[in-house]
Amino acid sequence: MRKRSVQILFRLTEEEAEYLHRLVKRSGRSREAFLRAMVMGYRLCEKPDPEFYRILRELSAIGNRINQLAAKANALDFVDTPMLRKEAERWHRFQIDVRKKYLLPWKES
Repeated sequence: MRKRSVQILFRLTEEEAEYLHRLVKRSGRSREAFLRAMVMGYRLCEKPDPEFYRILRELSAIGNRINQLAAKANALDFVDTPMLRKEAERWHRFQIDVRKKYLLPWKES
């Protein structure tokens, strides 16, 4: 059984439909997903360009290397491990903030 059983039909002018189409295309979502999110009070962000995703992968790889360095430094006991862990956590928070800002829809107050 489908979770969404209520169907709503409404009409738009050509201009409104064109505008909706542009918004949906920029969001990278389906029209239905876009409208459901808007009804729930979310303000959707534009889908970032491919360069953004390349940068995000690179940032993730750097963060992984920092964590590997921290593990090795802890095992060999020759680096300021608390400082390195602090920086790795800071990097992780930065990565989450970037995802929230550019990728996740957010609810308007």
